[in-house]
Amino acid sequence: MSLKNILVHVDDGAHCAQRVTAAAALAAAHDAHLVGLYVITPPYIPGYMSVQLGPEFYEAQRQRAREAADAAAERFEAQAAKAGVSSEWRLAEGLVAMTLSHHARYADLTVLSQVDTREAPAGGTNGLPEDVILDAGRPILLIPYAGTFETIGSRVLVAWNASRESARAVNDAMPLLTAAQQVTVMNINPEQSDEEDGDLPGADLALHLARHGVPAEAAPSFGKDLEVGDILLSRAADLRADLIVMGAYGHSRLRELVLGGASRAILEHMTVPVLMSH
Repeated sequence: MSLKNILVHVDDGAHCAQRVTAAAALAAAHDAHLVGLYVITPPYIPGYMSVQLGPEFYEAQRQRAREAADAAAERFEAQAAKAGVSSEWRLAEGLVAMTLSHHARYADLTVLSQVDTREAPAGGTNGLPEDVILDAGRPILLIPYAGTFETIGSRVLVAWNASRESARAVNDAMPLLTAAQQVTVMNINPEQSDEEDGDLPGADLALHLARHGVPAEAAPSFGKDLEVGDILLSRAADLRADLIVMGAYGHSRLRELVLGGASRAILEHMTVPVLMSH
């Protein structure tokens, strides 16, 4: 398996250039085709107001949206050309998460940005990463809104708990893992009574990866009084990791919203790019 089609969400937000740069760099490193997708969201007009607005209003709205899309296309094409990758521009209309999820099913990887809570959501993008992760059926790479990332996937931390979601994430990330210089498989607070993963939790996965040529080692971590998300981010900093690979929402999203969980913690506080699969 290899990365041959990378999709990146393009919009008018402050963090768009950063994620397009990251997506273009990955496309260049993997000789992949880069697709930029811009979604025009129809304006929400309450029924009682729609009858008062003439066709001139809707035409003006469409014109402004087209102008913004044209400007975004120029920026995207310039970044793709600078990276020296083959690229394609797509313009679609609809709900952002639903449209992105649909297009993501025809890509090996989709690149989005972490939600910046300091900014007002634009164009229906509030909760966008979560919706696409859960709906697309494909791996999603999230770029933190803070910081710059010159490399992605050189030193990888794999969050492993032997769940369906984590197994899916590892398989989806294989093109990145085989190109990595260092891969650490971390099982956090493994149960001592669990015999399915051998004497060293994560060792079976490390062996599996090694058979694919991945320089992987198992490194279980213990921190009973700490949240899993905090342990992950702390360990990523210790390893100078430039990518975390993990399954998303092993528990329901509602449960994590109420009680907390690793997926939500990472989505809110990530410090390095994160590849998630559900």
